[in-house]
Amino acid sequence: MSNRPERIVVEAQELPHTAAAWIANAILQAIRETGRCSIALSGGKSPQPIYAELGAAFPVIPWDKVNVFFGDERAVPPTDPMSNYGMARASLLDRVPVPNGNVHRMEGERADLDAAARDYERLLPPAFDVLMLGIGPDGHTASLFPGAPTLDERTRRVVPSDSPFPPPRRLTITPPVIAAARRTAVIVADREKAGIVQRALEGPRDPHQLPVQLALCDVWILDRAAASKLTPAPA
Repeated sequence: MSNRPERIVVEAQELPHTAAAWIANAILQAIRETGRCSIALSGGKSPQPIYAELGAAFPVIPWDKVNVFFGDERAVPPTDPMSNYGMARASLLDRVPVPNGNVHRMEGERADLDAAARDYERLLPPAFDVLMLGIGPDGHTASLFPGAPTLDERTRRVVPSDSPFPPPRRLTITPPVIAAARRTAVIVADREKAGIVQRALEGPRDPHQLPVQLALCDVWILDRAAASKLTPAPA
């Protein structure tokens, strides 16, 4: 794995379209190559404008050929405001003609999260064609947190996870799933994340302390604020 991912740095207002265009192109490339595309969406608040742009600006995507998965989920019902699935449903999935049977959500509301994880990993393709990731203020990605035992997982593909942020229980893909993905984009906005972006891209490689370093491949799409501490700083 390369430790020098491509960096795409744009103005904040351009980030949603730039990221959506990258995702759309990756989806279309996978469909051209194999006839279908599997994509894993990231959660949180940051992807919302990207998903909205993806649904609005790229009608060429044949959504009937796209299978949608998730990189992680909070242990909440799908109607909860903190649900990653709920956010993606409202901002993207309800706005595009993707068949319901093509959308595979993590069942974070189940009492037995280990069983939910095992059921979900049986749904996963051998490798995602497109994987979207973000970065947390502590360097986590998906729900893989610094120092967590999940970072040493090499067999399971989906596992329960303990989070230092609310809600405390999650489901997450594991490092082998990230490593296997054919195309990966880490998308980051916000000056508050500039320091962690600099550490991840230019500091020592230690995924146990900075799990997002599991994704030092393919492309990082950053707004100028998030990229402001990188050297040399973008002009």
